[in-house]
Amino acid sequence: MTTSSLHPTVAPDAPARPDGPLRGLKVLELGHFIAAPFCTRMLADQGADVIKVEARGGEPLRNWGLSSNGKSIIWSLHNRNKRCITLDMKNPAAQPAIEGLIRWADVVVENFRPGQLEKWGYGYEAMQTLNPRVILCRISGYGQDGPYHTRHSFGAVGEAMGGLRYLTGYPAEQTPLPPVRTGVSIGDDLSALYAVGGILAAVYERDVAGTGRGRQIDVALYEGVFSMLEGILPEYGTLGVVRDPQGSAMPTAVPSDTYRTADERWLVIAGNSDAIYKRLCKIIGREDMAEDPEYRTNSDRIRNRAKVDAAIATWVATVSAAEGDRILNDAGVPATRAYTVRDCAEDPHFRARDMIVEIDDPLIGKTLHPGIVPRFDANGAVGRIAWPGPDIGAHNEEVFGHDLGMSSDQINTMRKEGAV
Repeated sequence: MTTSSLHPTVAPDAPARPDGPLRGLKVLELGHFIAAPFCTRMLADQGADVIKVEARGGEPLRNWGLSSNGKSIIWSLHNRNKRCITLDMKNPAAQPAIEGLIRWADVVVENFRPGQLEKWGYGYEAMQTLNPRVILCRISGYGQDGPYHTRHSFGAVGEAMGGLRYLTGYPAEQTPLPPVRTGVSIGDDLSALYAVGGILAAVYERDVAGTGRGRQIDVALYEGVFSMLEGILPEYGTLGVVRDPQGSAMPTAVPSDTYRTADERWLVIAGNSDAIYKRLCKIIGREDMAEDPEYRTNSDRIRNRAKVDAAIATWVATVSAAEGDRILNDAGVPATRAYTVRDCAEDPHFRARDMIVEIDDPLIGKTLHPGIVPRFDANGAVGRIAWPGPDIGAHNEEVFGHDLGMSSDQINTMRKEGAV
């Protein structure tokens, strides 16, 4: 494995804190499952000091997905570089610690149902009283207001309401099967990305523009999905066109589709420009189709999509995925086989850019993590994976005692009262 100075593997003598461009930014996570933990993971990857609060028995994600040694594997990734503590937010004995954490934090990230923090007595107004500089980022299914804001939601619901799930199927005349899931919780992930952007904007306003005060940020799962639909809404607003599922094809460019290879793999080919299309025609032995008026421009090819795709599919069926990938890229035609995770983990480009990071996790053993995105140059602090997701309450003593300055008696009292 090639390891650059930008993203070194985790060493046994890893520093107590991750470094990076966000070093010094203090983030309190009151989150669970995917959206909030993914948001704070991205901040932690770039050096933010993230303290994650879990219920006494641990967050539900610790019991999700595949496991190793009885421990969740996804936990290792989504909570890397964070310090984990336990607190019962409902327990009055936890109040001094919770208020201390709010005073400590630059940013608080939560993804409970709207109103939950208020029930516990820690809504935005209460936080502002304790710490006027605190930024509260709230991620929920439908947002903090509006007629649906009290509904329960998960990422799949946000993907459906946001318009993405409808588009991930095939045309009705091809199959009666329902639209498929993208394979990951993309609704949660998109909202997490928007949350990171909102947090950095609020930090800039407070610390650079100079307001000196925090802000409340409202991110809804369905809105994060909806905002990614490119030109679909203006197409409807201007022409009344409702874009329908297109399967694996791109509706606005031909050829741009997925084809089955001789070794039963899938090859994605994006011949989106006229010049690339001509090169592709030469490769597949159909130079006649390059100059034929029926196929000369993209608009022509969209009208004759079936004939173009049939010609490409005939050639692709004669080559392996790896061979087709090589031939097309050597000729300057954008293409790739559809990678499995094994392909990703073994690919030399992933490895050269340190997107495959080897981790020795005390909870689950040796594993792999994706590298840190985005990459920064080496002319300053860069993010790194300092440690994987910690065990339950791994940092209780450190946070309560060192960061919050609580005495041993205070910490013991919280334990006796069942708050920790």
